[in-house]
Amino acid sequence: MVAAVRTRGVERLWEHQARAAAAALEGRSVVVATGTASGKSLAYLLPVLSCLLDGAQAPNGRGATALYLAPTKALAADQRRSVADLAEDLKPGVRPAVYDGDTPVEEREWVRQHANYVLTNPDMLHRTVLPGHARWSSFLRALRYVVVDECHVYRGVFGSHVAQVLRRLRRVCARYGADPVFLLASATSAEPGVSASRLTGLEVMEVTEDGSPRGEVVFALWEPPLTELSGEHGAPVRRTAAAESAELLADLVRSRVRSVAFARSRRAAEVIAMVAQERLADVDPALPGRIAAYRGGYLPEERRALERALHSGRLLGLASTSALELGVDVSGLDAVLLAGYPGTRASLWQQAGRAGRAGQGALAVLVARDDPLDTYLVHHPEALFQQPVESTVLDPDNPYVLAPHLCAAAAEIPLTDGDTQIFGPSAAELLPQLERRGLLRRRDLTVQARPPAGEGDDEPSAVWYWTRRERAADLTDIRGAGGRPVQVVEEGTGRLLGTVDASAAHTAVHEGAVHLHRGRTYLVSTLDLADSVALVKEADPPYTTMARDTTSVSVLDTETEVPWGQARLCFGSVEVTNQVVSFLRRRVITGEVLGETRLDLPPRTLRTRAVWWTVTPGQLEEGGIHPEELPGAAHAAEHASIGMLPLFATCDRWDIGGVSVPLHPDTGLPTVFVYDGHPGGAGFAERAFGTAQAWLTATREAIASCECDFGCPSCIQSPKCGNGNEPLDKQGAVRLLDLLLSCAGDPGAVPAQRAGTGPVETQDVGA
Repeated sequence: MVAAVRTRGVERLWEHQARAAAAALEGRSVVVATGTASGKSLAYLLPVLSCLLDGAQAPNGRGATALYLAPTKALAADQRRSVADLAEDLKPGVRPAVYDGDTPVEEREWVRQHANYVLTNPDMLHRTVLPGHARWSSFLRALRYVVVDECHVYRGVFGSHVAQVLRRLRRVCARYGADPVFLLASATSAEPGVSASRLTGLEVMEVTEDGSPRGEVVFALWEPPLTELSGEHGAPVRRTAAAESAELLADLVRSRVRSVAFARSRRAAEVIAMVAQERLADVDPALPGRIAAYRGGYLPEERRALERALHSGRLLGLASTSALELGVDVSGLDAVLLAGYPGTRASLWQQAGRAGRAGQGALAVLVARDDPLDTYLVHHPEALFQQPVESTVLDPDNPYVLAPHLCAAAAEIPLTDGDTQIFGPSAAELLPQLERRGLLRRRDLTVQARPPAGEGDDEPSAVWYWTRRERAADLTDIRGAGGRPVQVVEEGTGRLLGTVDASAAHTAVHEGAVHLHRGRTYLVSTLDLADSVALVKEADPPYTTMARDTTSVSVLDTETEVPWGQARLCFGSVEVTNQVVSFLRRRVITGEVLGETRLDLPPRTLRTRAVWWTVTPGQLEEGGIHPEELPGAAHAAEHASIGMLPLFATCDRWDIGGVSVPLHPDTGLPTVFVYDGHPGGAGFAERAFGTAQAWLTATREAIASCECDFGCPSCIQSPKCGNGNEPLDKQGAVRLLDLLLSCAGDPGAVPAQRAGTGPVETQDVGA
């Protein structure tokens, strides 16, 4: 192994690589949290591949095995290329293979029986490997290492699901006598060892001192210019971040600068690539073909072709979603554009680190969206450059997450009361509830069936079995997609263009929606929710579309309430009802609204966690907020607080939602809610409750310091408002937050443990 690495130009390891490899060889689980291009892959490949070589001649014929988990298929495929390159010098000891949804059926049996380094993702582990563990018995029995790459991605509800999948993996491995060491790689984050321990359920050593050299990165904060157009209430309109990023990408490609532009959504990636291609077509007919979009929802063969073109250098520019943020080797890039703040400082530095990966200098440009948070950051650069990166937030004990995984575990191997050591104390509380719902059946073990005293005092007293005919693993989608993906099909030809997550179908492929795919524009003619199919026709409309929705919130349980004078700050469980009611048509470059069309789509409900605050009529009177001003003031404060929360919680504004009500039926008072957009909650509202005074103070400052007169997208207007940003009152919001904060105190207490929040069936996310 050392010889193979030396032939590739590595004579000595960086210190962090040596420390991580040494810990792994000693049998200690370890997380390496260092910068991009710092050689984290080599840190875990050295011990893993050495182990596979040592076990190549094992008497069982299979030898030692290792499992690699990546959050995306692209990253797993990229890592397989790296391992296969090394394996050329290590044959026949190392046999890498990818096992994911794109793996042909005829290859899967070979992978199970012969591969000793299997690269897959948590989804396949959850749905295929663990439920079919008997077929994987020879692989699992010999499992020595589990590599969890880009583990900082596993946050929120997705991270909580993956944490339970890893606990199920450890349990199944124990059944076959294996106790694998976990090796984790992460972008720089706060307390990576704590986060890795929460993810795996094991004690994990952390390595954070980066010993690799770094090239200089010039970082620019770019605010798009104002246009001559006026928006609602005469507010100025800026060029969109997508349009501005497309112009910059075209300029860079024209200068033969290898660049990638990171977009916040699939549509934005398509728009950036399409506009950049149009600009370059006027300069050099050969250049448009050297720019492409890359996103989820493409067919497997399309993704692989784009990845090959990127590696070969045929592509000079790429507009991508966060798929390329996650460690895919794109060495040789000179510049990175970020079309909007990616939601966390960790992601910001991870994306910026895609450039300059060979040690050379690089350029990174954050192009601000017309949004409160982005505007705040370009005017307060210290919030980016003088603040540490965030810690990873996940809650494996979330009952909405844990319950379906207990069912899946029982279907794999019947559960015993001793399994609470793996799944945590919350499992003991949930098992009786699952039994009452008929999902699990309990059988008490008789005294005669137990071993004699002293020969198994830890033997279980009861066993729980899965009772249903359907697969338990199908109870939950660990990514929260909310059901079967919707297939996007070209009407007339029947050609499959790609897929859209079920949770996004109401907003992305409703009838009349503009759908972009690889530089071509389509209009959705039909959305069939029953068959999960959207029919589209190629078209060339001069606009994009954005869905509008209505949302209502009901309080299920108030767990913690803190008085702020007469006001109240609360945290608890809520039910959110959301319905898409119409869509807007907007110009591509300026976002100008051209019209609105009604839609008839069914409502969706979500049980989740929320933070909310109330004020009294007396406070409003003292603060000079008249009844007719209250709806606009509360609505504006809600928008701005959602926009600012990503500075205080590891979230994105699209992970959270909000509702403001002048008189809420459950509180009897004017109330503003901010809730997690995931079933059971994701920890974001809880973090907001814990930092409420700092969070709402920053919200007030962001509104008051904005230069507009009546409110704009930079302060109180929201890009996802279901009411079309009506009504909004900028000055009223400042006065409302002033009176709230004038008597605010630190909540001072961690929210109480959940009470009375038993498991529910997985529901669609209505963010």
